[in-house]
Amino acid sequence: MILIPVLGDQLSPSLASLRGGPDGAVVLMVEVFDEATYVRHHKKKIALLFSAMRHFADELRAAGWTVDYVTLDAAGNTGSFTGEVGRAMARHAIDGVRIVEAGEWRVADMIDGWSAQFGVPVEVLPDDRFLCSRADFVEWASARKRLIMEDFYREMRKRTGLLMSVGKPVGNRWNFDPENRKTPPRGLNTPGVATFEPDAVTDDVLALVAARFGGHFGDLTPFRFAVTRAQALVALDHFIEHALPRFGDYQDAMVAGQDHLWHAALSPYINCGLLLAREVVDAAVAAYDRGAAPINSVEGFVRQIIGWREYIRGIYWIEGRDYTASNALKATRDLPAFYWTGETDMRCMAEAIGSTKREAYAHHIHRLMITGNFAMLAGIDPHQVHVWYLIVYADAYEWVEAPNVIGMSQFADGGRLGSKPYAGGGAYINRMSDYCGKCRYDVKQKTGPDACPFNALYWDFLARHREALKDNSRLWRMYDGWDRLGSERQKATRESAAAFLATLPGKAPEWTDGTAPPTSGTCPTSPA
Repeated sequence: MILIPVLGDQLSPSLASLRGGPDGAVVLMVEVFDEATYVRHHKKKIALLFSAMRHFADELRAAGWTVDYVTLDAAGNTGSFTGEVGRAMARHAIDGVRIVEAGEWRVADMIDGWSAQFGVPVEVLPDDRFLCSRADFVEWASARKRLIMEDFYREMRKRTGLLMSVGKPVGNRWNFDPENRKTPPRGLNTPGVATFEPDAVTDDVLALVAARFGGHFGDLTPFRFAVTRAQALVALDHFIEHALPRFGDYQDAMVAGQDHLWHAALSPYINCGLLLAREVVDAAVAAYDRGAAPINSVEGFVRQIIGWREYIRGIYWIEGRDYTASNALKATRDLPAFYWTGETDMRCMAEAIGSTKREAYAHHIHRLMITGNFAMLAGIDPHQVHVWYLIVYADAYEWVEAPNVIGMSQFADGGRLGSKPYAGGGAYINRMSDYCGKCRYDVKQKTGPDACPFNALYWDFLARHREALKDNSRLWRMYDGWDRLGSERQKATRESAAAFLATLPGKAPEWTDGTAPPTSGTCPTSPA
């Protein structure tokens, strides 16, 4: 009898291991404590995955599968995925295992040991829900000195045919970034995202998470995530109809009190398998084809999925197990306490972290140019930043999170992924948001106790790392600007930065269960 383990990020009916599955096979799905606590995931993320898993198991049973589902509190639950595979083998007289490859190194290494540990063959299938296989990415990367995402994206457009016409990009341009950086006007009427009321299954999960993981970061309720494929498809349709038409214009915008704007917030569903990447981009392209969404919105959305998402996954696997230990800029400062509480006078940080606590979500500019930008400018240990991102977001899995944080956000890999550090001062935040007007700090002041901290920190970052960054061709204008400030203004700027950094609360607060949040570790693929 064949055992087919399905991980918590593999909740797709079209999963390779489920296609043409042998007669009499048993699907194994388990909730294990190790996976939920390897890092202390946001309560909403644990609830999303456990509920989605339970609903998916019911759907598989309705489709005729034999499903062995082990709940977190089931008698005898060993608390580890390997332990539960061993118990299932004994229950069902298993003589072979069939599984889709794991999404990250730690779980892949675990699976690699099963054959020797259990004495049965283990067939590991490629995860063909991605549009570019790991082998294909290695082949693409091996022919290049620099792994530029734009080059990969254009290759993916050609390979998939998405937004292509007679071998050329639709609109005769590969991207429409200049149209996608509009400052948000006042009085925006945004559509929000589709939300769903918990059913009885989800209510049981919410009670479980409150009881067993109540000390974890973030708010558990109100819980409004989709937990079934049918609901996720409703969320996709809502985005395509109501948000995609203006997504491009304001995809980099930030507005106080509006967590989603025109963003899809579909990544938690794609990353756990309720939606497939290809069907999502096909829906967006179909909207363009029928005139329901403009090219700048559709191209920008498609690029995030077939370009950035696929590229990031490829980078994760070729960079190897030690990538999360990268620290090219030798940053050592502890993660400030307000990353856990959201209690800071910097309004932009308070807004981004507030959304993260409430929703286990923040859109890409919050992550890159607010919380990530601040961490890099302040010299915070990138591994601590990496673990924070793993903990706090519902869509965070190590394969997607680590390259985005270590490479793009923190420049900790020394430029392996990003061609320059994504550093910005208060002017950028003021241009792309409405945060600065009511902030305790003055974005127009460059130095002093009332100046926006991002202003002095930006120049201080460039000055600190001049030797490492001076030859970067994309930074010469910035260094020219620094040199033109003159020695007196440079001195005042660096003193202002130092004074602010000295005020940072460097020790994370205790959780409600009396333990401090972790500052090391890697992320499980999911609570499996």
